[in-house]
Amino acid sequence: MAVEKRVNDLVSRLTLEEKVAQMLNVTPAIDRLGIPAYDWWNECLHGVARTSFKVTSYPQAIGMAATFDVEAMHTMGDYTAEEGRAIYNESVRNNDHKRYLGLTYWTPNINIFRDPRWGRGQETYGEDPFLTATLAKAFVTGLQGNDPKYLKAAGCAKHYAIHSGPEPSRHVFDVKVSDHDLWDTYLPAFHELVVNAKVAGVMCAYNAYAGQPCCGNDKLMINILRDDWKFTGYVTSDCGAIDDFWQRHKTSPDAESAATDAVLHGTDVECGNVSYKTLVKAVKDGALNEKDIDVSLRRLFMIRFRLGMFDPPEMVSFAKIPTSVLESQAHRDHALKMARESIVLLRNASPPGKENNLLPLSKNLKKIAVLGPNADNANTQLGNYNGQPSVVTTVLQGIKDKIGDTMKIFYSRATNFVDTTDPDFTKLIDSVRDADVLIYVGGISPRLEGEEMKVSQQGFSGGDRTSIALPTVQTDFLKKLKATGKPVIFIMMTGSAISIPWESENIPAIINAWYGGQAAGKAVADVLFGDYDPSGRLPVTFYRSDDDLPSFDDYSMANRTYRYFKGQPLYPFGFGLSFTSFRYSNLTLSKTTIKENESLKGEVTVTNTGKYEGDEVVQLYIVHPGIETAPISALKSFKRIALEKGAKQKITFTITPETLKLINAKGENIFPRGTVKVIVCGSSPGKRSAELGASKEAEAELILK
Repeated sequence: MAVEKRVNDLVSRLTLEEKVAQMLNVTPAIDRLGIPAYDWWNECLHGVARTSFKVTSYPQAIGMAATFDVEAMHTMGDYTAEEGRAIYNESVRNNDHKRYLGLTYWTPNINIFRDPRWGRGQETYGEDPFLTATLAKAFVTGLQGNDPKYLKAAGCAKHYAIHSGPEPSRHVFDVKVSDHDLWDTYLPAFHELVVNAKVAGVMCAYNAYAGQPCCGNDKLMINILRDDWKFTGYVTSDCGAIDDFWQRHKTSPDAESAATDAVLHGTDVECGNVSYKTLVKAVKDGALNEKDIDVSLRRLFMIRFRLGMFDPPEMVSFAKIPTSVLESQAHRDHALKMARESIVLLRNASPPGKENNLLPLSKNLKKIAVLGPNADNANTQLGNYNGQPSVVTTVLQGIKDKIGDTMKIFYSRATNFVDTTDPDFTKLIDSVRDADVLIYVGGISPRLEGEEMKVSQQGFSGGDRTSIALPTVQTDFLKKLKATGKPVIFIMMTGSAISIPWESENIPAIINAWYGGQAAGKAVADVLFGDYDPSGRLPVTFYRSDDDLPSFDDYSMANRTYRYFKGQPLYPFGFGLSFTSFRYSNLTLSKTTIKENESLKGEVTVTNTGKYEGDEVVQLYIVHPGIETAPISALKSFKRIALEKGAKQKITFTITPETLKLINAKGENIFPRGTVKVIVCGSSPGKRSAELGASKEAEAELILK
């Protein structure tokens, strides 16, 4: 029997009360029909999360974005689904149907990280719509698998559609955004997952847009998602979002009308246990028809059937995955690979009195000092929405493992993340004066930034940041380390951009290691001592100061992100140094003129001109000079390549009409006439990238007819 017929038959056998109970995220068993209990809520942001099983933990999402590695993202999604299946299979055998054991993962978070103060930005793939869409598609297709009949696991694009803080006001905020910004920035990644990646689920956001809550929004939920994009999957509310209709947004007078509104807008599951319980009464009151309930039930059971939940295990290959895959060697190796690829080398200069760059370090040093609140901090490395691996290698442990007994290590936590006192570091500084190099591992922590947190410290509030500056105590300590005359390395762990103007001028080596997952310490040690050439690239702009930022609650993209920021960043989007160097040359286009229905081929040669083998992330940007609504530049293609020293590789790319189209002020997709620039380089183009020593650009002009 076809799945659709099985679903329709099952729904027809349910009572109204049973149907409504299946529309809450915690669904009861219906024994008379053989339907087991199920909780729709599960997470796998960077590995299976919040389970009691030991699992593989990859870098936080923002760190995975820094890899610019599409294949690695796809593999990570596949490995995550494999571990999730093993946990689900074991739980079914044990008749355990609690939360965080199911196969419907509320991941990925594809909101655009428009403002570095947003604490949940760490869960995203950065500030660029194209990078976000590309990596999210790779993750979702890896997670959901390619079986023609069954989903390996079910992804969920969240938070639809315009949601990026502030955290404390997310339940009441009504976003005002232009049609240009809506279609140019906030919707492309959702379109890619719904239309092209065929994501199973969508989560609608807490906030309102244009006067209507997102989960009950005419334009977002009906006109765009269901009518234009033809989405047939399920929609879940964010947790408690339907209650917000009547409790906070005040767009509905009570729970019954809120639930009715949400269902009629296509929200199939309420994450919560209040508002949707009134749906039985809503049907009996005539507020909606039982057939409206049936529409949601069919979507929900279609997902469960596609996951193989109602078929014998012998029919579903994924049902045979054993728990032995948890933390398998291949998965652990991949966590290390992605941790290495995520590391961004921001600065590598020569220390005072030295000729060579500070990094990589010699393995013949006598003593090093490892300092800082993140030097031996496993919790920071795991980020948020994380699982618990059996082993987490911190930076301190990674360095110890790397050098063995060959040199002496001095360790101290040294500072807190934030400190409003004036600590005396005299004794500590005296203890490290005989070290050959001083390594300070600071930054911030997922205990300070994240989702709706009860945190109120200097620079942080409610999960967000009130300042992007590195906390003063850390800069003060780094100044004291520099004053010793010893070489200083600053390693940052963070989920977002940090303003470090003093450090960028005074500390010879700066590494951004994000929240790098279980293998972050080994990855950092590999970079420090030259066993891995750093190749991560920034998925967000690092601004110079808070003065560069518009108001946090302003969702206009004016002067935000590399695409529209008119100032000079501290470190630009797409930037990252290497121990080696790369040259771009011989950029050629198969045509110099193109019409709206045409495509063209391009080619550029990339040469490793340095002394190390390494990876380069080749980035293609399009610039539309003189068009007011156009981005300053926009990423349209990228590819990570590996080159031996002295080797060269020809990179080919295709420019399609879609690559060249723009969004006008009305939100319409247009093909602009005129001249555009095609720039291929190792960072977002601009003066600042050149100043920092990014790979030289190759540029060509193209006329659009």
